[in-house]
Amino acid sequence: MKNYLSPLASGLKPSGIRKFFDLASTMEDVISLGVGEPDFATPWVMRESAIFAIEQGQTMYTSNAGLIELRRELSKYMAKHQGLNYSPDNELLITVGASEAIDLAFRTLISPGDAVLIPDPSFVSYGGCAELAGAEVRYVPLRAEHDFRLQVEDLQMAYTPNCKLLVLSYPNNPTGAIMNRDDLLPIARFVSENDLIVISDEIYSDLTFEGEHTAFANLPYMRNRTLHVHGFSKAYAMTGWRIGYVAGHEDIIQVMTRIHQYTIMCAPIMAQIAALEGLKSGESAKKDMVMEYDRRRRIMVNGLRQMGLTCFEPLGAFYVFPDITATGLSSEEFAEELLKEEKIAVVPGNAFGPAGEGHIRCSYAYSTEQLKEALNRMARFVSKRI
Repeated sequence: MKNYLSPLASGLKPSGIRKFFDLASTMEDVISLGVGEPDFATPWVMRESAIFAIEQGQTMYTSNAGLIELRRELSKYMAKHQGLNYSPDNELLITVGASEAIDLAFRTLISPGDAVLIPDPSFVSYGGCAELAGAEVRYVPLRAEHDFRLQVEDLQMAYTPNCKLLVLSYPNNPTGAIMNRDDLLPIARFVSENDLIVISDEIYSDLTFEGEHTAFANLPYMRNRTLHVHGFSKAYAMTGWRIGYVAGHEDIIQVMTRIHQYTIMCAPIMAQIAALEGLKSGESAKKDMVMEYDRRRRIMVNGLRQMGLTCFEPLGAFYVFPDITATGLSSEEFAEELLKEEKIAVVPGNAFGPAGEGHIRCSYAYSTEQLKEALNRMARFVSKRI
């Protein structure tokens, strides 16, 4: 049957994240630090609103763009918390997670021969979705000496005249790096000078532990050049509900909605209702979760440094990205041997791009007890190699 497969689809590499997660699921007594999955339940007030909606028979389709009540509340929330002003009528689309928004953006904007600039390392789906849309992917290295912040000089090196899009993801997965306003301004100038559109994935923006997050669309002249992608999965512990959203220029959102209409129809109404309640009354629970992530972040960074690994201090998201080159192992060798010897699942850094080699990604969206036990086992493993 291989002759029937699309070369683009069959040529996609499997996710490096899922590879180790699936392997760990077949073993006993494994502590997995591999998946960015909050260990909190969705706040009760949000779950309760969805349960009540089901009891009232609210189980039908919504409009393709999503419940107007949710879009209106989102519009107000973005204006208040992010300084962004988007019309709920024609500049906002509710999607099945932020991942669908990213896929729609590529399919809407990519034409044959176009190229996409993607920071490396970055979330695994960017490159795959861009390739499926027919784009040439040009990776831009993020370097530890720059705190994994994107540098204009590296963009210039990767840029070619057929580049049309730039993907940004800050706070960053997998590094936990952030970029403040001053860091982003040179990027915005580069975008303007080279007539680019930016897909800004800001799903972790509420998980910023130091300083204030700046939405890229808030920078001078960037509103109409930016697709602002966000969602509820991380900050509201709603991964399984699959609710995201994208805001941008009406002309782009209109076409994205049309593709969404044919492929998805609409996001689940119960999940939209829960998200609406979260915007209205879930802020306190969200802040409590963020405080706990911050505490776990410090435990992980200190533990990794004490065992002799160099570890960049993440200032956002819920990942650490330690340098494991001192062990003499490659990223995949480290992850495989750690899983085999100590039953700890982590993700090799090269799963997020070539520049991730020499690192591993560990999520700290797990209980303190699990994290401390994982650190103990990892310290035992590392002590045999450095």
